[in-house]
Amino acid sequence: MVVSHFLRWICTARVSERAAAANALARAYVNSDLPFEDRCAAEAALTLLLDDASSKVRLAMAEALSMSQHAPLQIISALASDQPEVAGVVLARSPLLTDADLINRVASSPKATQKLIADRPFVSMALSAAIAEIGEAEACAVLLANSGADIASLSFRRMAERYGHLPLVREALISDARLPADCRHMLLVKLGEMLKTSPLVMALMGAARADRVMRDACVKASVTLIEGTRQEEHPALIEHLRLRGDLTASFLIRTITHGKVDFFGSALVALSQQSEQRVRALLAGGHDVALQALFRSAGLAAATHAIILRALKIWREVANGKRVAGVQEVSWLMLRELGGQSAEGDLAALIKSIHLDALRENARGHALAIAAA
Repeated sequence: MVVSHFLRWICTARVSERAAAANALARAYVNSDLPFEDRCAAEAALTLLLDDASSKVRLAMAEALSMSQHAPLQIISALASDQPEVAGVVLARSPLLTDADLINRVASSPKATQKLIADRPFVSMALSAAIAEIGEAEACAVLLANSGADIASLSFRRMAERYGHLPLVREALISDARLPADCRHMLLVKLGEMLKTSPLVMALMGAARADRVMRDACVKASVTLIEGTRQEEHPALIEHLRLRGDLTASFLIRTITHGKVDFFGSALVALSQQSEQRVRALLAGGHDVALQALFRSAGLAAATHAIILRALKIWREVANGKRVAGVQEVSWLMLRELGGQSAEGDLAALIKSIHLDALRENARGHALAIAAA
C-alpha cells in the first residue's frame, strides 16, 4: 500500500522531493528487514525510478545503494551505466561489481571514471593489470597512490613503459616501495633520454657531449640503485640490464669497486651459468685460480681479473672487520694494479674516473660536515 501511494505521488512531486523519497526508499530496502512482498514492491519502485528524468533522483538512489551487498544487482548495473556523476558513485564503491564489470568500464570509460575505479577501496591484481594496460596516465597515478591496490610486477613494468616519460606517473612509480628494481632502472634511462634531448641541454652541451654525460650519469645512478635493491630482485634487474646491453664488464667493475659484492655475485651466476651456492662460496673465500676460472666463464676479459681480485680481497677484509676502506681507497689500490696514475688504456681510464668521483664525493661530504658543525 505504501509503495502504491509512493508511485502515484512521484508523478506530481518536485525533483527535490522525489530525490529525498528515492534515497529514503533505497535506504529502507538495504537497511530494514522488510517482509518479502514489501521488499519486492520496493525493488519494483526503485527500478521504476531508474527512468526518472532527473539525474538528482538517480544520484540519490546511487548514494544509498552503492555500498550495500544487498542492493538489487540490476539497479546497481543500470546506475553504473548512467551519466558520469551517477555512475561514478557506484563504480567507486559498490561491492557487487565484479572484476569483469569494472574492467569493461575501464576500457570504455573516460579518464574521470577510470580514476574512480582505480581509487576503489580494494583493486584486484586483474583490475590493476587492466588499468596499467589500457588506463589513462591519471588513472595509473591514482592506482599507484591507492594502498588497497594489488599490483603485479608486470603491471608496474607496463606503466613504466607506457607513461615513464610523464612526471605524474614517473614520480608515483618511484615513490612506490613495491616498484621492482628493473622498473626503477627503466625510469632512470627514460629520464636520461628526456634530459639529453631537451633544448636547454642541447644548447649548452651539444648532442654528442649530452649523450655521453647522460649515459655516464645513468651508469652511476644504476650503481646507486643497487643499494636499495633487495637480493631477491637482483636476477630481474640483471636480466633487464643484460637485455638492454648495459651489463658490461665496465659496469660490473663499477659494482665491485663500490662494494656491491652480492650484486656482482648475482651477475656472475647469470653470466657463468654456475650455481649460486658455488659462486657465493668462491667470492667469500675462493682462491685466485678458481676465481679467475669463474670470471672467464662469465665472459670477463683476462685483463680485468687482477683488479677485480684486488677489490674483492679488500672488501673481504672490510666484511671480516680486518680493515676500514671505502670506494676511494679500493679504486686507488685497483689503479695501482694497473701501474698507478701513469697507467693508460680504457680500463685504467675507467678506474681513474671512479677514483676521481670518489674523491669529489668524499670532499663534498667533508665540506658539508664542516659547514654543519
